Amino acid sequence: MSTPGVLSFTQQAWEQVLAKVKRAVVYLDAACAESLHWGCGSSRLLEAVGNSACYLREFEPAAVGGGAEQPKAVFVLSCLLKGRTVETLRDIICRSHFQYCVVVTAVNHAVHLTANHVPPPAAAELEGQQPVFEQLEEKLCEWMGNMNYTAEVLHVPLLLASAAPHLALTPAFASLFPLLPQDVHILNRARPDKRRLGNLAEVDATTLTPELLLTIRCLVSGLSSLCEHLGVREECFAVGSLSRIIAADLANFAPAKNRRKTATGRASVVFVDRTLDLTGAVGHHGDNLVEKILSVLPQLPGHTNDVMVNMVELTALQAEEENQNMVAPGCLAQSNDPAARALWEALLNTKHKEAVMEVRRHLVEAASRENLPIKMSMGRVTPGQLTSYIHLFKNNLKVLGNHCGLLQLGLATVQTLKHPQTAKWDNFLAFERLLLQSIGESTMSVVLNQLLPMIKPSNQRTNDDYSPEELLVLLIYIYSVSGEFSVDKDLGEGEEKVKKALAQVFCEESELSPLLQKITGCDSSINLTFHKSRSAVDELFTSLRDIAGARNLMKQFKSVYVPGNHTHQASYKPLLKQVVEEIFNPERPDPVDIEHMSSGLTDLLKTGFSMFMKVSRPHPSDHPLLILFVVGGVTVSEAKMIKDLVPSLKPGTQVIVLSTRLLKPANIPELLFTTDRLHPDLGF
Repeated sequence: MSTPGVLSFTQQAWEQVLAKVKRAVVYLDAACAESLHWGCGSSRLLEAVGNSACYLREFEPAAVGGGAEQPKAVFVLSCLLKGRTVETLRDIICRSHFQYCVVVTAVNHAVHLTANHVPPPAAAELEGQQPVFEQLEEKLCEWMGNMNYTAEVLHVPLLLASAAPHLALTPAFASLFPLLPQDVHILNRARPDKRRLGNLAEVDATTLTPELLLTIRCLVSGLSSLCEHLGVREECFAVGSLSRIIAADLANFAPAKNRRKTATGRASVVFVDRTLDLTGAVGHHGDNLVEKILSVLPQLPGHTNDVMVNMVELTALQAEEENQNMVAPGCLAQSNDPAARALWEALLNTKHKEAVMEVRRHLVEAASRENLPIKMSMGRVTPGQLTSYIHLFKNNLKVLGNHCGLLQLGLATVQTLKHPQTAKWDNFLAFERLLLQSIGESTMSVVLNQLLPMIKPSNQRTNDDYSPEELLVLLIYIYSVSGEFSVDKDLGEGEEKVKKALAQVFCEESELSPLLQKITGCDSSINLTFHKSRSAVDELFTSLRDIAGARNLMKQFKSVYVPGNHTHQASYKPLLKQVVEEIFNPERPDPVDIEHMSSGLTDLLKTGFSMFMKVSRPHPSDHPLLILFVVGGVTVSEAKMIKDLVPSLKPGTQVIVLSTRLLKPANIPELLFTTDRLHPDLGF
């Protein structure tokens, strides 16, 4: 058997679910559907159900119930079994004819006790018992209408969507995003009788909202299960304020104490706040085809990490707009197709030019194996050339079936290369490079003045100009890469001009995009007054100032900007690269900004004694496995950089990159400006 990893963790968890679904109606929530999508695919679920009249349904209040010929239901849920989730369960079951219900939750029973306000000492006494699940089993029988019917509630750790052996995402926590200084003021307002928090460094678990604390505990529950699967005892480290709270919660997670005693392997888990470096998240310097695919193709509905690939090219339909929705879309995740998965992993790990050539090579080899009449052509790969290869598979159903996954990735490549937004990628990159030079030579007000002529209303914009959403991406880049700057009269005037121009552009949009609707609080441009628009823009700039000061509390990782000199241009140095280089610094200095989270008295004693005795403090490079968790999302380029960098710095070290989601530049304005960071939706 292969070494345990993120894919085996996901597949093993789904095997437990698949063992329960025979001849059942299966209800999935979006996060679990995404985990299935990347882990083993819906076809595995359909096979396990084994019924020609198989029903997969989205778990939602309006979901259709089970008929008289459907006595069994399985609910697969990523969340706590509480509040609205339980109400939805009740409503579906009460309008059905079920006699056997299985409810699977990705959150373990210990977290359900916390959610039901059971104090830790009482929870410890309940070890091995599952009263919350047992009570729900009784309720399920009650709702089915007969206490003799069968009900089962169990925990299965369906945490991850495994994109590659080195990269996995947590769909249920896609909107979890690190706190900003403005959130400290909100927390202070909620605790008028308590000591005021001065800054993010003073925020700890006791000061967070109950919703955010429970969200963190749910994430920690899944990560603890992953460490159990990997057979490791983990040391927890953090860079950033929210990461510190998550790392401390994992280090002190009560159910993990026993498994750590018997674990034979060791790992370092390092959490990093995304907000410390948003430059890498919104920048266009990543020379990666997959990043471009994720950026330009429409998102797969209900998913945060995959896109829709238009498959009309492979049918006899005309490629007209009205035919787009007649054929089910393709996607990037190819969990059941080894050849397509190999190509996908190659695309993740190569530069754009090599990736396009790899797509051509796979198409040529597949066509040759099927004896299709392929005309070889060398040199530069063009969208037309790839399309001609793809069309060879078109009229042969057997061949189409054999290579369906490869053709989806091939079409995703063609559609991305031909997309007008791909040409704009280079415009962004050129402007970002110009900004890097300007930041070193000019004040912030001069940099903002360079942006001003680019802020144009919709009736004056061409395809080459920047939309309001794209301008927000550029502003985030400017403020994140600049870091802390001195506030003076010139900056105030520069910001004022940009604010006024941006507010006017928002008002003059013929139609507000979903992002602008959320930012302005207006569903139509007709209702958007200049006053409302200006208030929204002022709030945006509060967040931008917060981003510029995000590294203020850092001592070592204070900058991602490398000034130019007479031999090198100014450049951007990713914070994640700095963190990894510091972890594997051959001199092994005590990390300054990478905080170790103690997991009990022994660790505290070690830390204390090390101040005056030769006791080695835990160091993130101590162990053969490094798990780097980026809280708030990671880009494909960043994951590749980490995967390549770690073995070059310390050969033999295995690395796994985990994050809340795969990022594209357009995600960041939404996460930064419209997410309620302190009150995530827990479903109750």
